[in-house]
Amino acid sequence: MGTASPGTQRVDVAVIGAGIVGLATALQLLERRPDLRLVVLEREAKVAAHQSGHNSGVVHAGLYYAPGSQKALLCREGKGLLERYCQAHGIPIAWPGKLVVALDETELPRLAALKERGLANRVDGLEEVGPERMREIEPHVRGIRALWSPRTGITDFTLVTRAYADDVCARGGEIELSRPVTAIERRPDALVLKTPGGPVEARSVIACAGLWADRVAALTGERTRESPSIVPFRGDYYTLSPEAAALVSGLVYPVPDPRFPFLGVHLTRRIDGQVWAGPNAVLAFRRTGYRRRDISLRDLAEALANPGFRSLARRFWRTGGAEMWRDWSKGAFVREVQRFLPELRGDQVTFGPSGVRAQALGRDGTLVDDFDLAGGDRVLHVRNAPSPAATSSLAIGERLAADAIDRFGL
Repeated sequence: MGTASPGTQRVDVAVIGAGIVGLATALQLLERRPDLRLVVLEREAKVAAHQSGHNSGVVHAGLYYAPGSQKALLCREGKGLLERYCQAHGIPIAWPGKLVVALDETELPRLAALKERGLANRVDGLEEVGPERMREIEPHVRGIRALWSPRTGITDFTLVTRAYADDVCARGGEIELSRPVTAIERRPDALVLKTPGGPVEARSVIACAGLWADRVAALTGERTRESPSIVPFRGDYYTLSPEAAALVSGLVYPVPDPRFPFLGVHLTRRIDGQVWAGPNAVLAFRRTGYRRRDISLRDLAEALANPGFRSLARRFWRTGGAEMWRDWSKGAFVREVQRFLPELRGDQVTFGPSGVRAQALGRDGTLVDDFDLAGGDRVLHVRNAPSPAATSSLAIGERLAADAIDRFGL
């Protein structure tokens, strides 16, 4: 890994983005075509700089996703691939299990619908449980019924991404850091990617740009008026004290609102033993806005001018207002968690890390829920890859690698 010197670099494939999906795709390509000249171009000074390195580390079992969707199919495939990869590479992975809790009878229909999804998606060991079994699994959690997913796992996706990077380099691929793509020129037989380290001439491009997916699509000339835009949503976590962490055995989630792709404030026992509470979901004022005071006038103006975002805000202003209040009020955040962990006290939580989700949004205000993998002329785009993209990364990489080999004649 390094930074290239000026001069045209010629490759068969350029992958834009050294997050977990971009590196998984590069790895899968090199496993199938070992002689490929491949470079991964990353704007930041390290891999996993954003979504891949700012998440709670949950290895999802496929409970939430519409049967037959890309998320459902690739999550199931990807989970198995990821588990085997972690075990083969000595990356810590565990299966604390997930309890999705209904607090009252109004949530039971949604819990039942979630169970049907889980069964359709063949989630391993999925079980509906009552209060007695709930207390055995999570003695301190309140609720009237729950879904228990014992094979939901936990790992460190930063370590996973770094391992992918090491494997890409070991197979002859190059990873160039601090090398953003600033322009793309189309030529009859190649695409020329302009970067501060000099141009890269590539026969084909796979864009896995995450928070910049729409902007990279615009550089290729393949973003239309109807293409989704990226709107960044910040999610903040609180960290539980050791005393409070002892109240939580594994992963505890509320019943999600099906109108949104966000899963609500939940509790996560991480691979290092810490327990996080969160995240909320509020508009980030910068695409890399991990703090409330992080503001980019360009990013903010772009989001506020987006007709899809304005439509979303008009429809769900109450929900958005509640999320913003919990973002600013620790007491409101703690009260949300106390709904299912009543023994938690405000002095047992401290403000923790944050992440920014690259949420694709349609012009009509529709939150794009499924993975969006689009093909164009010599370019493949990952236009939307939110959770469970990390769990699904090797399966997404397989899909993109196979598509690239077929489409580009690699």
